[in-house]
Amino acid sequence: MKSFILALLALSLYGCSSKPQTQQAPPPPSLPVAAVTAGTQTTYQEYPASIEGTVNVEIRPQVSGALDKVFVDEGAFVSAGQPIFKINEQPYRAALNNAIAALHAAEATQLNSQLEIDKLTPLVENKVVSEYQLKTAKATNQVAKANIEQAKANISTAQINLGYTLIKAPVSGYIGRLIKKQGSLVAPTDVDALTQLSDVHEVHVYFSLGEKDFVNFKEQYPGQTLGDKLKQLPAVSLLLADGTEYAKQGKIDMIDGQFDKNTGAITVRASFANQQGLLRSGNTGKVRLSLEHKDALIIPESATVDMQDKVFVFTVGDSSKVKKQEINIVGKNGDNYLVKDGVKVGDQLVLSGVDKLQEGMVIQPQKATDKVAAAVTKK
Repeated sequence: MKSFILALLALSLYGCSSKPQTQQAPPPPSLPVAAVTAGTQTTYQEYPASIEGTVNVEIRPQVSGALDKVFVDEGAFVSAGQPIFKINEQPYRAALNNAIAALHAAEATQLNSQLEIDKLTPLVENKVVSEYQLKTAKATNQVAKANIEQAKANISTAQINLGYTLIKAPVSGYIGRLIKKQGSLVAPTDVDALTQLSDVHEVHVYFSLGEKDFVNFKEQYPGQTLGDKLKQLPAVSLLLADGTEYAKQGKIDMIDGQFDKNTGAITVRASFANQQGLLRSGNTGKVRLSLEHKDALIIPESATVDMQDKVFVFTVGDSSKVKKQEINIVGKNGDNYLVKDGVKVGDQLVLSGVDKLQEGMVIQPQKATDKVAAAVTKK
């Protein structure tokens, strides 16, 4: 028993005298690193837009009457000059006949007054009758001539009103809703038009640019005047309401003369060909504008981290220590950010795992830096 106790005591003394082993620090994380590059990149910005035909006409009656005939259906395509509506013409044809009869009466009166002049002229010359009677006859003749002119004018008015009973398409396009049906009474003072006619062989797409976007957009194209710059603008795309892209590209051809005081935006118009009639007035969509950025710094989105509405990256400095750096983003192209400042070309950038990094941490940069940089550049 004594020897057993001595053995336990010896083991206890040995354990107390032994030193604890030193815990080794973990190795620095191995993270991919690439150099910041620069190049020309194109970004796209989308703006809500409204679509209108090149001509949108309200078809209204110019005379009153009953709507006798409707020659077209809603949504139909009509050519310029094609009849659309017919208003009862009988009252206007009667007015034309009355005007013609009045002309004949005025012509007869003028002829009678001329005969009186012819009769009195030799009598006055022979001093058989007084000159006063001849002057009276000549005045009567002038009144008769004036009545003839008035009758002719009334005939023209009656003919115009009669022509207004047949309403024709002023331009080629598509008919809208038919507000009035056959048999309805129509008048020029009606609140609602008979229908609307839209010429959509080409459509105008209107959208608005904020002041900052407008300045950035126009400053990147050459030209002394705004008209010169419009000629240099690239084609634009139209995204339809379902998100699909319209098959044809358009051209910006008009910029409003002033900014809207209420919205602080300026209206811009782009024109798109529409021979197949796929677009109609009232459609909505989005115009996609391209902006070219020359010598923009290219940084992959995976290399950034958001903190309090700011964007940071980690650059690798001496002794493989990382440094957190705020960047100023001007656009995005695919998975890459286009950066204005905060870093410079050649800076070594940590490409991934940045959410776990802290200022001053030491990392082990990956060796294949050149391959990673090339991959970033190709995106």
